Amino acid sequence: MVRPFFTHRMQALGIAFAVILFIHSPFAPAQPSHPLPRLVRQHGAAQILVDNKPFLICGGELENSSASSLQYLDTIWPKIAAMHFNTLLAPVYWQLIEPREGDFDFKTVDGLIDDARKHHVKLVLLWFGTWKNSMSSYVPDWVKRDEARFPRAARSDGSGMEILSALSSNTLEADSAAFAALMRHLKTIDSVDHTVILIQVENEVGMIPEPRDHSLLANSAFLSPVPVELTDYLRKHRDSLAPQLKQAWESHGSKTGANWPDTFGAGPMTDELFTAWTEGHFTGQVAARGKAVYPLPMYVNAALIRPGKSPGQYPSGGPLPHLFDIWHAAAPAIDFLSPDLYFPNFVEWAGRYVQPDNPLFIPETGRVNAAEMSANALYAYGQLNSMGFSVYAPEFLKPEEQQTLGDSYDLIRQLMPYILANQGTGRMVGVRAPSQFDGTIDLSPQQFTLGRYIFDVHFKEPAPISVGAKVETDMPGAHGGLIIQLDSDEFLVAGTGMIMTFGISGDGKAIAGIDSIWEGSFVNSVWVPGRNLNGDDDNQGRYLRIPAGKFTIRRVRLYPYH
Repeated sequence: MVRPFFTHRMQALGIAFAVILFIHSPFAPAQPSHPLPRLVRQHGAAQILVDNKPFLICGGELENSSASSLQYLDTIWPKIAAMHFNTLLAPVYWQLIEPREGDFDFKTVDGLIDDARKHHVKLVLLWFGTWKNSMSSYVPDWVKRDEARFPRAARSDGSGMEILSALSSNTLEADSAAFAALMRHLKTIDSVDHTVILIQVENEVGMIPEPRDHSLLANSAFLSPVPVELTDYLRKHRDSLAPQLKQAWESHGSKTGANWPDTFGAGPMTDELFTAWTEGHFTGQVAARGKAVYPLPMYVNAALIRPGKSPGQYPSGGPLPHLFDIWHAAAPAIDFLSPDLYFPNFVEWAGRYVQPDNPLFIPETGRVNAAEMSANALYAYGQLNSMGFSVYAPEFLKPEEQQTLGDSYDLIRQLMPYILANQGTGRMVGVRAPSQFDGTIDLSPQQFTLGRYIFDVHFKEPAPISVGAKVETDMPGAHGGLIIQLDSDEFLVAGTGMIMTFGISGDGKAIAGIDSIWEGSFVNSVWVPGRNLNGDDDNQGRYLRIPAGKFTIRRVRLYPYH
């Protein structure tokens, strides 16, 4: 059953934005002939529907400058096809689409959409408006050069920065007007084809190198009462607030109507709360203006925190887990918050973005090899019910890395109907050998239960079966994948670098035997078996092996016996 998604935020948005949700019941009105892409919750998982069908984003995000030239893009499309992407994330630059105030030029957007259609690829557009990686580098010249009209944020010593202040109504109006013009244009040219399925509003917002803006506008707001929208949210959600935020508010008397330091205390943490509110509210207003024209789902992405860093040493105030409450209160038009995940501890950070009202989408990832990225993708889809996964700047990967990524994305493409059907059902798990921030990998065995079977997953070679043999050697390369239950005894296992043994859940005397293991692939959604892996290939019926160094699918059938 499909249920309304993000109900509390939709109440804040009102009826104008309710059309982005899909409500399925015998009494629901008929859907329009060309319903917009929209977020839904189905069988316990958040998914995006495109043309009324669940869609799994398998994508790549272009390097920042690649989409500024259609001629340059011509060199990239063959790589996109070879890597089996079904979605491309691409910037739209305020600087290029509005070179003169009120004079819009959408030829780069139109060319991007035309090319995506030719290559049967969907688009996620990234609005590079007021902020990109905290800075205001993509605003038009007529904004950059008019500091009186579009004031800058300031450091605590009063010096200006290449960051426009979130407190400027002029900047908000100019950005919102440009974004609304883009959404109006998309409505005109794409409301039937739905090439564009999702919008990112701004990019990695946050204040750096200090935790908040110290301009005159910002200082005045900081010493004014905390907005009632935020304190009302704190009261309403008191029991579920992030611990750090709840402690700061309650330890200062759960005040309403007081300024920021009186409400939360003086210091960098309160500075960051202020930035989260001001930049979140600005971003939410831009999104709301665009949604009023063409209500595609919209999200904001976050630059994450390195260990030991303080607000301002990372982009302070961005949509980070400890600031989710502030962002939800400040920006109800934003549907979800996403991590740009470049750290080795992928499992830890991705899990922190899986919350009941925040579906997982990973728009940017990288700085590990393609096999590690691919294993992360399988884990995200299988274990965290991610609606999408996207690597950054794939056009610049080495050819061998593009080949590895393409092989894994081809495997995901084959499994896509099964992944979408089983997200949230309890019939699928993701497997990953987790890493710490320093890159240390935990190769401890992991255990999963699906139906009546226990899967013991190992990332080391089992010791030879001989008297006294105990040594297990590490399997080389990446380790990860997913397991999907097809029926009571049959499973799909896909990934790389894993060995699985089996048991029976709840029956200490029962043993799980291997009936058959087939390698193979799905061709036009039909399973085409290859070799029957028996004898030496399953260690005389003892285990299922997913070889290291490549991505493969196995179809295994088990049986219980005593």
